[in-house]
Amino acid sequence: MTLWRRVLVEKRILIMPLAVGIVANVAIYALWVHPLRVRSASAAGRAVAAANAARAAERDYESAKALVTGKSRAEQELSMFYDKVLPADLTAARRITYAALPALAKRSNIQYQQRRYDPEKVENDARLGRLHIRMVVVGDYEGFRRFIYEFESSPEFVILDDFTMTQHDPEKPLTLTLELSTYYRLSNHES
Repeated sequence: MTLWRRVLVEKRILIMPLAVGIVANVAIYALWVHPLRVRSASAAGRAVAAANAARAAERDYESAKALVTGKSRAEQELSMFYDKVLPADLTAARRITYAALPALAKRSNIQYQQRRYDPEKVENDARLGRLHIRMVVVGDYEGFRRFIYEFESSPEFVILDDFTMTQHDPEKPLTLTLELSTYYRLSNHES
């Protein structure tokens, strides 16, 4: 008889309960503990996924709330722009530039030469009209710089679209041709 067989035969009273205990532990682990562990891990995974989804939903909610607030603020600012900044009609658009531009040229030490107003054709569904203004002034470079700075700083809603500086004769002053625009609200009978 070999040594292992002899030990098994002589110590079978101790080895049999140990073998039954090992088989019982493996069976309990396979049938009870392992399924509970898997279920617990999937529940923990679902809890983490639910927490992530809740955080994403909160971010989406805050983003949507900011969008609504921003849209409301933009509508208020646009309404204020239409009501307070834009001239009420073509006459008001001409009025804000008629006296202001020559006075600004005089303060800038440049000489006002001429000005022409050209209202653009209005589309049927347009809410705004555009008044194109072409102005010619004569003077020196520093006066032009001062004029453009003062013009850009003025509260009137007039846009400097383009300008051209020319000098045909070196003995004569520079000529500055300004292309300006202003917009005005259209009433229902104008559109």
